Amino acid sequence: MQKVLVTGATGSLGEAIVKEFSKKGYFIYIHFHSNKKKAEEILREIDGNGEILYFNSKDKNSIKEALRGIEVDILVNNLGISRDNLLFWMSDEEWEEVIETNLNGMFRVTKALLPKFIKNRDGAIVNISSISGISGNAGQTNYSASKGAIIAFTKSLALELSRYKVRVNCVAPGIIESKMTKKLDKKIAKNIPLGRFGKADEVAQAVYFVATNTYITAETINISGGLVR
Repeated sequence: MQKVLVTGATGSLGEAIVKEFSKKGYFIYIHFHSNKKKAEEILREIDGNGEILYFNSKDKNSIKEALRGIEVDILVNNLGISRDNLLFWMSDEEWEEVIETNLNGMFRVTKALLPKFIKNRDGAIVNISSISGISGNAGQTNYSASKGAIIAFTKSLALELSRYKVRVNCVAPGIIESKMTKKLDKKIAKNIPLGRFGKADEVAQAVYFVATNTYITAETINISGGLVR
């Protein structure tokens, strides 16, 4: 049975990704940092076809210890937070926390698993970016910088790992229904060509597709209903 690690698995998107791979018969490592209860709930919902996994993405020793005996065929880097503010008002902490979690956390987890991917000469890595990393967004210089860097990271790592038959791709969601977007004015949907916010399971389907297609690498899949084109 093939195995998948989904980081940030207790959020709306992470949960949808876990369930998508579980439906396809994969064993899922459900990563959590603080919400163990939610991780256990997700594990029950996929009939125990996985394992919950704790580590602190800011602590490389925590990551190394958690991943020491782990074998995965697919890594989905879904860790992400936002701390929105205009740059003029943005604190150092708001900048650093977003870069630390979204970019540095992804780097640490990926690097910890690279030796096994290279040894196996197979596998896939999918990094979750955002359309903010493609087009930018006012009030999100920190978030956009982290998500744009993820796209560049993806392209470069894909070139490094292609000789080992390890594929690296990126998925860039637009405005997706979640707890965070409940606060958004629904009128924003009028600016989206498809006329609505996306759904987490629609993003999860794209993550599964790009993770399992054996001839796609170094790509960024835009899932924004035409908002960014």
